[in-house]
Amino acid sequence: MIIRRRPPRLKGLSLNHLLPNVLTVLALCSGLTAVRFAHLEQWQAAVAAIVVAAVLDGLDGRLARLLGGGSKFGAELDSLSDFLSFGAAPAVVVYTWSSHELGGIGWAAALFLAVCCALRLARFNTALEDPDKPAFAYNYFVGVPAPAGGGLALLPMMISFEWTAGPFREPVLTSLWLVVIGLLMVSRFPTFAFKKVKVPHAYVLPTLVGAGLFTAALFSAPWLTLIVLGVIYLAMFPLSYRSFRRLTKEAQRIAGVPSPEESPPKA
Repeated sequence: MIIRRRPPRLKGLSLNHLLPNVLTVLALCSGLTAVRFAHLEQWQAAVAAIVVAAVLDGLDGRLARLLGGGSKFGAELDSLSDFLSFGAAPAVVVYTWSSHELGGIGWAAALFLAVCCALRLARFNTALEDPDKPAFAYNYFVGVPAPAGGGLALLPMMISFEWTAGPFREPVLTSLWLVVIGLLMVSRFPTFAFKKVKVPHAYVLPTLVGAGLFTAALFSAPWLTLIVLGVIYLAMFPLSYRSFRRLTKEAQRIAGVPSPEESPPKA
């Protein structure tokens, strides 16, 4: 009698692993849809699509950590989605909106933003495997992260939605702004990551009230709210730099490494 063994069944993918990837794909689709809206000259819809992509991008990573569904595949997919949604899409949207009037120069500025976003993401992925990274460094990004950079690249468009009169749509201004944001992405400037921020118990209720007020403001005056949020984020750059520098000096002092100011002059 011959006993036939059943071939092993393929193991399915659990919902914990699948759901974060679904959000990442939705973010990618939202970013790509912004390009379509730009070609249709539906500028507010284009910016809104990139904002939705940023919200989905913020949710997928946190959901993966919460459900224990993180994977190498998900990390690679997230990087590809970030490049399209916050590098290529904002560059094409701003170019179609204003920078195209400069011809090749405007397109070069758009390419610069997209390339800087790709380089920033590649550096971020390689830095995750750095074993010598100090503990406090995990609270900071090196350069402006891709979602924030994509949002800042659209800041002149959002200002023009709120105040139509002004030089915010000037192609020279928008092209220079794309270059500035690209440089911030690939810079070594430390920016707050807000990944491990803990809210004290005494501030939980005020934080929830503030979140409710922010949501109400976002629905009642979306562009003005996003403009204020972008300005606040830019204003925090000096604070993040001073905080990172202070922690670096403290870590060097504990390790017995003299800071550049304290090191003896060379003979």
